[in-house]
Amino acid sequence: MLLAAGEGKRLRPLTEDLPKPMLRIGGRPVLEYNVRLMAQFGIRDLVINLHHCPKAITDYFGNGERWGVSITYSYEPELVGTAGAVRRVAHLFQGSFLVMYGDNITTCNLARMFAFHRDKGGVGTIAVYRREDVTTSGMVQVDGSGRIISFREKPRPEEIFSHWVNAGVLVLEPRVMDHIPAGQFADFGNDILPNLIELGIPIFGYPMSEQLWWLDSLSDYEKLQSLVEQGEVELP
Repeated sequence: MLLAAGEGKRLRPLTEDLPKPMLRIGGRPVLEYNVRLMAQFGIRDLVINLHHCPKAITDYFGNGERWGVSITYSYEPELVGTAGAVRRVAHLFQGSFLVMYGDNITTCNLARMFAFHRDKGGVGTIAVYRREDVTTSGMVQVDGSGRIISFREKPRPEEIFSHWVNAGVLVLEPRVMDHIPAGQFADFGNDILPNLIELGIPIFGYPMSEQLWWLDSLSDYEKLQSLVEQGEVELP
């Protein structure tokens, strides 16, 4: 599942009439890099949730045939959160499944991550990435076995205890749905992940050595666009 329903308020005015994942970097919408990544690793059945300016996404991607995938859309008249979005289409996930935030660009090796997930045997695995400034991310603390023992969404400076953060790529088991309330707003970072940890349900962190580019702000977007245009960054 690709999460693409957010309004991208921090990137206005660019996102006034365009979903944040449809902003172009290097000539392609950000979301296209994620669709291509899925196809590269043989993930052919995709779900994309929609809310803000949904037609921009459906007109561009259609049924996904151009990329060798099949796309199902889940329109949300009102936003239901990252976890609520997954819960709405729970019937589509019969085995281990992937959730990816559609407004980042990454080279995450999904095959390696799925193998890590199977080896650990938890209800979920989060790709974690080292970041100096963790105040705009979900901060993660892992133990020696790779199990996540603490998670705090967008910590204040005095709350920082780790420089590992949620990279926006999750492998989950269908039983995680038992912990996501149906018909309610629920967010992975603020609600579901901290609750699973508190309940002692095992979630692991896959330490990413691959690349990740955030687009949290206009300055992030402009900087990456400039680096790509100058040939200093080569996107996948």
